[in-house]
Amino acid sequence: MRDLRRLLRPRSIAVLGSGWAANVVEQCAKMGFDGPVWPVHPTRDAIGGARCFRSLADLPAPPDATFIGVNRHATLDVVAELAAMGAGGATCFASGWEEAGEAGLQANLVQAAGDMPILGPNCYGVINYLDGALLWPDQHGGVRVERGVALLSQSSNIVINLTMQARGLPVAYVACLGNAAQVGLAELAGALLADERVTALGMYVEGIDDAAAFADLAERARAAGKGIVCIKSGKTELSRTAAASHTASLAGGGAASSAFLRACGVAEVATPAELIETLKIFHHCGPQIGPRLCSLSCSGGEAGLVADLAAPFGVDFPPPSEAQRQRLGEILGPIVAIANPLDYHTFIWGDGPRTTDVFTTMLAGYDAGIFIIDPPRPDRCDPSSFQPALDAVVAAAGNTGKPAFAVASLPENFDEALALRMAAPNVVPMMGLETALGAIRAAQTGPNRGGWRPWPVVGTRPLRMRDEASAKALIAAAGVAVPRSVIAPTLAELAPLAAALTAPLALKGLGFAHKTEAGAVRLGLSSVEGQAEMAGAQGYLAEEMVTGTVAELLVGLRRDPVYGATLTLGFGGVTAEVLADTVTLVLPVTAEEVAQALRRLRLWPLLDGYRGRAKADTAAAVRAVMALQALLQATPALEEVEINPLMLTADAAVAVDAVIWEETE
Repeated sequence: MRDLRRLLRPRSIAVLGSGWAANVVEQCAKMGFDGPVWPVHPTRDAIGGARCFRSLADLPAPPDATFIGVNRHATLDVVAELAAMGAGGATCFASGWEEAGEAGLQANLVQAAGDMPILGPNCYGVINYLDGALLWPDQHGGVRVERGVALLSQSSNIVINLTMQARGLPVAYVACLGNAAQVGLAELAGALLADERVTALGMYVEGIDDAAAFADLAERARAAGKGIVCIKSGKTELSRTAAASHTASLAGGGAASSAFLRACGVAEVATPAELIETLKIFHHCGPQIGPRLCSLSCSGGEAGLVADLAAPFGVDFPPPSEAQRQRLGEILGPIVAIANPLDYHTFIWGDGPRTTDVFTTMLAGYDAGIFIIDPPRPDRCDPSSFQPALDAVVAAAGNTGKPAFAVASLPENFDEALALRMAAPNVVPMMGLETALGAIRAAQTGPNRGGWRPWPVVGTRPLRMRDEASAKALIAAAGVAVPRSVIAPTLAELAPLAAALTAPLALKGLGFAHKTEAGAVRLGLSSVEGQAEMAGAQGYLAEEMVTGTVAELLVGLRRDPVYGATLTLGFGGVTAEVLADTVTLVLPVTAEEVAQALRRLRLWPLLDGYRGRAKADTAAAVRAVMALQALLQATPALEEVEINPLMLTADAAVAVDAVIWEETE
């Protein structure tokens, strides 16, 4: 692992280039960097008001950090010279490398750098707001801070936008990866989090280069009391089997990446606003908040609104305890209905002690509290009457040691100056009710279960599909129940063999990825005598049909080009796709995680005895999944195993169809 401390926390900075370089020099001065900044230019006397050196060799000492703002070909020579003189690291601003088809040139850059860390190329660089050190050629919206969060992005523009926030988030670092030719995502993230002044990390990620290293980073961050929140853009590229697999289509896109982040213990959000608000929670409250929430407002409308908006996020509000009901009733009187969300009315408005008592009593029974409050705009109104309620939020957090979120329903109703004055340990002013709810839900993300790492990635290889009979024989040997069956190359040869089976029977043509669409499945037969041939069949399978079925599941395991391997669970047939009711996990998984994943399906009640129906043997389904995971792990040649459907009865789980893709021998 390279040492990035000199690059990220430099005591001296060299700058090469002209126009963009001048911005770096000027911004270091503006930000109060107290070390030397050395522009290097062969002909100019000064850049950005600082005296130029004619060459790197003329510098007083090897620079800790260097901004390289010259073209890509000249960058190679500069990097080689910096590495040779013992410089601490560099950011390479120039574009036109691998993204423009110059893969060989980028490899030469890495070779030239040797052990010296470089960011980029095609990279804006780093802003260190803690020490006022900027290797950054453009505008930004940050200020000096003593501690705060780090922002790491694979898009320079996204992170520039984030620095312009006016939400009261203290930002300690901004860093970009560019093409990440040498220093990767997990390495740079780890170096930022290693600064004791950094409290949390927010990331905009387009692609994860090393899933195992990322999982290790996330676990180490959580152990250090630092949360990570991520926006993940883009989609995992599907393998060549996607057209022949339900699993590939269901586990592709964001399903696999979201499952991976969840397994790592990394909070995922969808918008930059949610990213900022989640980081505020992590900064003031630590890396995770509990699931039990209360909500307080002085309006029934707000109480109803928060309940409605919380539902899509899976955030609910359990009722207060009897002791809380009694105490709150004593303070608020008989007119106020004691509930959660709580509308405490305006009877206590302006009464600081009573408001503090209400807020403290309610918050004490929960893991965290939402206090909806929209202070009037100070340019047209007098917000002073809201101060007792704002003070009560702060007092309740202090009295209970629980996180208290002062949430304005509209983001513009909580200005940055007020947020900065109010923010404190466990006190988080938040802008926008829906955004706040998304951030709170993200901040509830649990940790890596301890030592979890994804399986290694298996490279692309030529694949073939096993026929159904062969696939079922393989999974049966692994411990998955399958129906009694017989096979034969022709229907004439199959008929006498099938006579030993118990009707009703299923007749299937072999050699089809999707038999139903090909018309290669006939169900409910009393016999296979007299059945017509199936066009394109490469043989035939007859099997006993499963009776007493409670539900049908799809179970799919497949290799993933980024995350190693995934498991997808859903209801069988096309139900999973039509209803988009699936759960994806990244392997390896435990039996308990599989059981929990089944409960996350919207149709879970159909497995659990809905309205007096028989309960499905979900324990048998879990055992089947674990057997398939063991098979995939023990057989590197397997690319994908899909059972669709896995028939669940009250006391069994039987695979009635199986598709296996494997490496061609």
